[in-house]
Amino acid sequence: MMVTNLYEVIKVGIAQMDIVKAPHTIRTSGLGSCVGVVIYDESKKIGGMVHVMLPDSSLNRTNTLNEAKFADTGILALVDRLKRDGAQSYKLKAKIAGGAQMFQFTSDKDSMRIGPRNVEAVKAQLKKLNIPIISEDTGGNSGRTIEFSPETNILNVRTVNKGVSEI
Repeated sequence: MMVTNLYEVIKVGIAQMDIVKAPHTIRTSGLGSCVGVVIYDESKKIGGMVHVMLPDSSLNRTNTLNEAKFADTGILALVDRLKRDGAQSYKLKAKIAGGAQMFQFTSDKDSMRIGPRNVEAVKAQLKKLNIPIISEDTGGNSGRTIEFSPETNILNVRTVNKGVSEI
């Protein structure tokens, strides 16, 4: 019998979410002003990721709500899904990345600060749910790709023109 160490990389698109159990990993790319939120339970070796595009579901302009698109609804939906799959809410921890200011505006208008507003909204929602943020790589003006392993609880962050870091 041949033993292979194959693991699957679950890909999360923009305004999507998913969960993963070790040994598999979960990845999203294209994090500009978007924020990748990873929530995990170390003891159960389970984690989830939501690719948040906008800070608040009140910005929804369609008849149907894509929960994963917004910080307030996406984080709640991800926590619910993790709990359904065995995670314990009091053990949940978070890591976040993204929220870049991708373009330089001469305006100070808040509507142009999507990246920083996304980070603020994610932090507010996690605080409301009593989920501590263990580490973060946010802000700046470069895009990121992130990959999380519930086996090691390491979030790999690849930043455009800056290389790879682990948080």
